[in-house]
Amino acid sequence: MHVGELPLATPHVAHFERQGIEELYPPQAETVEAGICDGENVMAAIPTASGKTLIAQLAMLTADGPGLYIVPLRALATEKHATFSDLPGADVGIATGDYDSPAAELAEHDIVVATSEKVDSAIRNGASWVDDIGCVVVDEVHLLGQTDRGPTLEVTLAHLRRLTPGVQLVALSATVANADEIADWLGATLIESDWRPVDLRTGVADTESVAYDDGTTETVAIDEGAIPPSADLETETTAALVDRALGDGGQSLAFVRSRREAESLADRLTRDVDDASDAGENSGDADDDTAAEQRERVASEIESLDGTVTGQRLADCVREGVAFHHAGLRSGHRALVESAFRNRTLDAICATPTLAAGVNVPARRVVVRDQQRYTDSAMEWLPVLEIHQMCGRAGRPHLDPYGEAILVGLDDPEALAERYLGAEPEAVESKLASEAALRTHVLSIIASGFAETEAGILDVLSATFYAHQTPVDDLAGIVAAVIEDLTEMAMVVREPAAATNEESSESDPATVLSATEIGATVSTQYITPETGARIVDGLRTAAKMDAPTALTALEIICDTPDMHDTYLGNEERAAIYEYARQHADEFTTAMTEADDFETWLEAVKTARILAEWSEGASIETLVEQYRLGPGDLDSRLERADWLLGAADALTDVLEIAFPAVRRVRDQL
Repeated sequence: MHVGELPLATPHVAHFERQGIEELYPPQAETVEAGICDGENVMAAIPTASGKTLIAQLAMLTADGPGLYIVPLRALATEKHATFSDLPGADVGIATGDYDSPAAELAEHDIVVATSEKVDSAIRNGASWVDDIGCVVVDEVHLLGQTDRGPTLEVTLAHLRRLTPGVQLVALSATVANADEIADWLGATLIESDWRPVDLRTGVADTESVAYDDGTTETVAIDEGAIPPSADLETETTAALVDRALGDGGQSLAFVRSRREAESLADRLTRDVDDASDAGENSGDADDDTAAEQRERVASEIESLDGTVTGQRLADCVREGVAFHHAGLRSGHRALVESAFRNRTLDAICATPTLAAGVNVPARRVVVRDQQRYTDSAMEWLPVLEIHQMCGRAGRPHLDPYGEAILVGLDDPEALAERYLGAEPEAVESKLASEAALRTHVLSIIASGFAETEAGILDVLSATFYAHQTPVDDLAGIVAAVIEDLTEMAMVVREPAAATNEESSESDPATVLSATEIGATVSTQYITPETGARIVDGLRTAAKMDAPTALTALEIICDTPDMHDTYLGNEERAAIYEYARQHADEFTTAMTEADDFETWLEAVKTARILAEWSEGASIETLVEQYRLGPGDLDSRLERADWLLGAADALTDVLEIAFPAVRRVRDQL
């Protein structure tokens, strides 16, 4: 099917042809036949690099109204915003933060790219622009099965379907075991395919060879006797596999389990990556001098973002054609690495699995060194779907004749191949039926006026993926318990049914449910009820203190579930303990009364970091002193701004004077 045959405006056809898109890939053509350009609901469960972005564009460009593109990650939102902004005549907006507003300005755009959290928060704040949406595209819809993001995604989709009846739904996903079940929930035609534009072969490597799934082998031949005592066989095998790809003129991605190991592997690769590149045709089209100049330019940009040790280490690696990529990097660092790799300025990236979650960074060869990661206090195998997503990065369309994905498995290669390469990805299961998730969404349902009774709440939840998989009545007991929790938190009250015309509560026919002013504020500020309750308690305690300070405000918001934990090492524990003792009169929690003392000490550490930042400490000083990544500091600052805004709003509700909250927020 030629792009010129599609019901697109002439400028859009010309745009795609300039990009080299003339004939549709088979899965893309199948979505057109399924009616994606005619407003029909479609779900495409197809491999990475099989054309999901074009499918989304076809839906949004032919929709009867603005398009909403929902993504799981901010980095992916930025990437898609740039892609869609290139469409002729398209006014594209992006929304990933500011959780306390309806984002009314989004109504002005033809396409809006947003995270599910942003859409959910906009709905809570009464966003009217969602009523006019013609098409909703959900990228990475299989993340419905994630404990953290899944419940928000499915409740958001349920709300959108209720608020905009008849809206076109397009779901994009990797291949999962129950894609048909998700499609059925969405009322969508399922397009499921394993077609790829670049052939992919997968295999498992030991120190001697790679055994591929097509029956071929490749020699590795690691000389164990030549490996330094400080090295390990898994890393040396990984380095050899990456070097081989670079020597053949391809790029490589190597996945490891932790930040430290990503940086360590990158350092290891810089020792021989240039030799491997020189042995081939070089990863870029320019000569060696030009490649070095391009790398120097990227390295200089990285250094210009800050003077941290992490940034300098990254810049040094980039000069050698290698980079590392993990959540401890600043978003600007990650964006520079991704762009340089796509431009073929870099030969290899060593990354944690976060890079595999949707960002468009394909490579000739993918090497997965680690298939397990630390979860709490134990090592656990990665899901099959996650490994398949990493492997799916192998093979760059229009650049590679093939793609290769190799798992490093020195102990039992055959068992590893059976576990991952010959296995179907897991089925996606809803994670909505947890009290923590339901507390947040039940409060939102009540505060937004979507329901005022337990029966009404269950009716709203009947549109969720959970209800599609399980009778919604199974949630009745959990919902009742959650309502009691919210009532004890003073966020929900029961009122006499006679005061309204609404149907009475099943559990108590004489009452209906409504949000208190505290509950409504917690919901619109987009914080969890647990965080809201902690902030309320903290503010009330602070109001009784003689002179609460900025550190008081920071301790309150840092000791909440919505603030990321900050790792507390054994070596610094004594120093943080002493800091907490010295500032005890500024804290709302007494050292002897903390429910979880270690968690509270972590909160104190975070509060101390933020306090020092507000007083003028540099990012370089804080990163070095407190052993955190520059990206970690950025995320804490962003969350602190959000949580302090919520605390400020709650001071008004509680009629508490606490000017330090607003003051420290302005200083961050």
